[in-house]
Amino acid sequence: MNLIKLGWDTPPQIHALISTRLGGVSQPPYDSFNLAEHVGDKPEYVAHNRRLLRAHLPSEPLWLKQIHSSTVSTPAERSNDSNVLIVADGIVTTKPEEVLAIMTADCLPVLFAANDGSVIGAAHAGWRGLSSGVLENTVDAMLALCPHLSSVDIVAYMGPAIGPSSYEVGEDVFKAFQESSLKPDLKDFVPVPNQHGKYLVNLYSLARARLNLVGIHRVDGGGSCTYLDQDHFYSYRRDGITGRFASFIWIEK
Repeated sequence: MNLIKLGWDTPPQIHALISTRLGGVSQPPYDSFNLAEHVGDKPEYVAHNRRLLRAHLPSEPLWLKQIHSSTVSTPAERSNDSNVLIVADGIVTTKPEEVLAIMTADCLPVLFAANDGSVIGAAHAGWRGLSSGVLENTVDAMLALCPHLSSVDIVAYMGPAIGPSSYEVGEDVFKAFQESSLKPDLKDFVPVPNQHGKYLVNLYSLARARLNLVGIHRVDGGGSCTYLDQDHFYSYRRDGITGRFASFIWIEK
């Protein structure tokens, strides 16, 4: 399989990987390394792909039921029963070898790590979660776990998402950001010519602005477009029926 190992400014005990669509057993339109159980792929193919993935991780990932919210899962709230579904769009931990996972196919995955390696986080930032504060809530949850830290001690990585030349949205998305805690820079909403109320949106820039606002200025990534890179990434906007790739982060024991 084709896994991307992140080279970002984190301590050596922090590990992060991003899967691609390559190297699994799923058949079209999920070809081939789909990790999602909820998209219509055959369960046995997804299970096989997850077994392939597991060989590269220290434990089974904490898979979330992502609902485009700003809810963040913390260790204290999680059940010891691995069969209990975690409904959230952000997740944090201080536990070594607990693998955090975010599945996407256009939305923005954001990984977080403290510069001392004591705490990590991950967030699923589609436009709904981004405008309602999922990134800020994930940072707050990390700081609550490690009060000795401040936001300047955290570095973030923006994984592959739909890029600014491909993500067309309507007036409802523009209004959601206008009414949120941080009004967007208008350069991040470029009007589509001859289409009233339609915009091309820069998710990466919107996320960076929100991270900067809470004091996180070391932000890496943000250079991929899932819509344009059909060879490596799934894109819901491009294909409709499709698989999901995932971004992972954990603290080495």
